[in-house]
Amino acid sequence: MISSAELAAAERGLPPGLRLTHLPVPALMSESVALGRSAPAIDQGEPLSHVAGTGITVLHSYARAGWRHAVNRQWLRADVLARLQRAAVALPPGFGIAVFDAWRPLTLQRELFEAIGAGADLDAEDLVAPPSEDPAQPPPHLTGGAVDLTLTWQGVPLALGTAFDEFTPLAAAAAFEHRAGPVRALRRLLYHTLRGQGFVVLAEEWWHFEFGTRLWSVLTGRPARYGPVAP
Repeated sequence: MISSAELAAAERGLPPGLRLTHLPVPALMSESVALGRSAPAIDQGEPLSHVAGTGITVLHSYARAGWRHAVNRQWLRADVLARLQRAAVALPPGFGIAVFDAWRPLTLQRELFEAIGAGADLDAEDLVAPPSEDPAQPPPHLTGGAVDLTLTWQGVPLALGTAFDEFTPLAAAAAFEHRAGPVRALRRLLYHTLRGQGFVVLAEEWWHFEFGTRLWSVLTGRPARYGPVAP
């Protein structure tokens, strides 16, 4: 994966004017505040689909990292995947999307929650969703409506200021808004491209986007569409 220091080369390859055409990443509501206002989802029964498509690379990050309960295929709800595919096609030439993680079983959610909480100074709930078995409050990845991703440049995934799952202040979606440069330009490109297809981003994680979830419901004012699901 290309580091932040190497992003300048990708920025130089952007179409003329791209840095000027994308609006800033706006101030965003924190997840804790948003979910405190959320209502339970009434699942619509939409099926999961295997993640694939033009301009989409699937990385299987947790499986490759050796997490015990990681899956070797990635799924999203059918409409979420269709939106992701349209986003990939809408990107400027040379760019694509790489998916770190999509649908996540509750066993992996619990594994991540326990491991990250054990190794962090903050409460685990500040870093990763609790592995709730309550169908009214499912972790977002369990619904098939959440996806962790980044941009690719000429097929190579980009680290947009931090690595995936690097839980630092710089991981916040708007963290680089006061720092001109390639990270800001490319985060703006990612945010506005996905937002154009109806996704919302998690304020604390530039790589985490949702559609049809409880967070999405609060941020868009529309009823949540997805509860827990399995392939």
